[in-house]
Amino acid sequence: MTALLNSRSDGLPGVHRMVIVEGIMGSGKSTTMRFIAKHLQQSGRPAVPIHERTDPHPVRATDELEHWFEPWRDTTPADLAERALARWSAFVERTQSSAEIPILDGQLFHGDLTHLLLMEADAELIAGYVRKLATVIAPLNPFVLYLWQEDVGAAIRTICAERGVEWIDYQVKWKLASPYCVRRGYEGLDGLISLYRDYRRLTDGLFEGLPLAKLAIENSGREWGVYKRRILHELGA
Repeated sequence: MTALLNSRSDGLPGVHRMVIVEGIMGSGKSTTMRFIAKHLQQSGRPAVPIHERTDPHPVRATDELEHWFEPWRDTTPADLAERALARWSAFVERTQSSAEIPILDGQLFHGDLTHLLLMEADAELIAGYVRKLATVIAPLNPFVLYLWQEDVGAAIRTICAERGVEWIDYQVKWKLASPYCVRRGYEGLDGLISLYRDYRRLTDGLFEGLPLAKLAIENSGREWGVYKRRILHELGA
């Protein structure tokens, strides 16, 4: 696993018309997304950063629902997957007719796929959703950056300590109220860590199978200067 997660795949030839930065909460997605966008802009390329909190968000399907943070109250996993694929298809079509290069904070995994997990979508549905999504976005020759940490528990505890009690309570009350967590009895900070261990096992496997240009970086050491140089090298930026 470690050897594979430190590798890259060249994917399709040509310029990347989209970059997606993935990882668990607190892994550095937003900061890295802004860094990539700024570098490309300074190089004369029309990169557009799209934060996960962008509202309205161009691809997140749960935004269409009344209870966007509790989609299990409004819809089924199959319906949410179809909604997400439709939004991605429209987004890709718009991007193809534009010079802009979207740099996304999550949304391949961190976003609607996270909600599919919380809704207890079965493994076949989730895998099928990602396969279809990879096909939908392939015309943009996307580059997927996956930030990961060997010790998920330590990573979650670190970000929780940095962001404080109110943020922890928010995460716990939201995510651990989901069908997935309730069924497994996940509670408190330990429950949140258990959830993200499950999430990482899921996304590790999905990332390995992506037929797209991709790079994974284990960033527990927080050696951001090293990581940034490698990212730009792999992007050819």
